[in-house]
Amino acid sequence: MTSAAPQTFRLSPLIRLTLFNLYLALTVPLPFLAWKTGAAVSPLWLGLGLLGGLFLLGAALGERVEVDEEGIGVRYPAWAPFLARRSWRLTWGQIAALKCRSTGQGGLVYYLLATEADRAYLLPMRIAGFNRLTQIIQAQTALDLTDVRPLAQPWMYAALLALTLLLWVIEAVGLAPLL
Repeated sequence: MTSAAPQTFRLSPLIRLTLFNLYLALTVPLPFLAWKTGAAVSPLWLGLGLLGGLFLLGAALGERVEVDEEGIGVRYPAWAPFLARRSWRLTWGQIAALKCRSTGQGGLVYYLLATEADRAYLLPMRIAGFNRLTQIIQAQTALDLTDVRPLAQPWMYAALLALTLLLWVIEAVGLAPLL
């Protein structure tokens, strides 16, 4: 095993930008539409609920992977203590194997299996520097991660971002007469 300098890997900026924009594009028009149509739900309450959702999304997208000479861990922002229970940390010696599972959509996800019975930890696959992370894990554990690839490729998020920006344009044109 080699010494790993402490490093932090955050969610890819492209993924964060895409998901924030998609959430906003889908929800921002709702209070305006509720106000204009006189819906039973108050636009104020709807707007507050949407801000709460934005807070939760920010907390979830604040995930970070930390590696150092002792091990690997996943942490969430300190301002989101409700996600703290999802945080985990393994020493390099606790990692016994890598297990591959297929998703319902046909993709592959990977779990780090701990030496303790029945414990598996999802390998974060949407982080910037994923290849560097897998190289560190491989060097520290001697597991073969050469075939491990991220779940979604950057072009998929770029396409989703482009469609989201198109949605923003369509909404701006559609909402302009209502305002």
